[in-house]
Amino acid sequence: MTRASSRLRTALRFALATLVLGGAALAASAVMVSAGEAVVITQFGAPVRVLTRPGLAWKLPAPIQATVPVDLRLRTSATGLEDVGTRDGLRILLRAYVAWQVPPDAERISQFLRAVRNNPDEAARQLRGFVGSAMQVTASSFDFADLVNTDPKRLRLGAFEQQLTAQVAAQMLQTYGIQVQQIGIETLSLPETSLVATVARMRSERETVAAERTAEGLRAAAEVRFNAERDARITVAGARTEAAEVEATAQRQAAAIRTKAYQADPQLYMMLRGLDTLSQVVGPNTRLVLRTDAAPFSLLVQGPSPVEAGREASPAEPRQGQSPAEPRKAVSPVEPRK
Repeated sequence: MTRASSRLRTALRFALATLVLGGAALAASAVMVSAGEAVVITQFGAPVRVLTRPGLAWKLPAPIQATVPVDLRLRTSATGLEDVGTRDGLRILLRAYVAWQVPPDAERISQFLRAVRNNPDEAARQLRGFVGSAMQVTASSFDFADLVNTDPKRLRLGAFEQQLTAQVAAQMLQTYGIQVQQIGIETLSLPETSLVATVARMRSERETVAAERTAEGLRAAAEVRFNAERDARITVAGARTEAAEVEATAQRQAAAIRTKAYQADPQLYMMLRGLDTLSQVVGPNTRLVLRTDAAPFSLLVQGPSPVEAGREASPAEPRQGQSPAEPRKAVSPVEPRK
């Protein structure tokens, strides 16, 4: 009984030890891959397998195989102020930000591990150097007005960032296995000397634009004035033509009326015309020394003819108070008033 109990206790101890050792071996062989992370399994220091899918995986226990976690999350880094030159000869200061990550690709992860020994800070330092050099080259293809402009149609800052990203991304992927997602301009400023020159040039450009618009306004105003004067001349000429036509029509009608009146009674017409002329020429303060035998002033001394006076007697009958044989006396001219 004692021997059986001893053997049973020994067997239980051995099973428990085996279970503990098996659990420890399983724990040492289990690999948990988290989201946003890759695990590189190395065998005696050499990478043999890359795990990128999140979940549980297995490996040989240490020291045969070991694990190296690689962060696959998106990272950002910023360069310092880089003094670069534009195509039109201006010096500008640029600071860029970079969004990058290690792609979830076994080959690129192994390349990143070999290039920078899984050190993200070293990778960011190398990336900043590449971006600084690329900005020097890319800025020489753009004018300053392409990067800073009040007109959105002339602004090409997006094209500058795309060209910079394309140039850096290819180099970083081939050299370090890093995938560059985006490069953007964080700060753009000018050195003091360039700032003075830029302000002077911008002022000159604004003055040129102002002069052009002023000239355009003056030209438009001159055109408006010319059109107005032309329309006024045309209107006045039309009005004068119409007035002349009306006046000519009135004169023709008046001439027709005068002709008709003259034809009806020539002597009466001449008398009335003479009276009208006298009423227009002679006024209350008018003094005249004229011949009385000339029309229309003959009416002042001769009076109306027997026909106009309505005399019924014949022209041969003498006037009242005058003998038939007595000759008619000449009337002296009207003496002017003193």
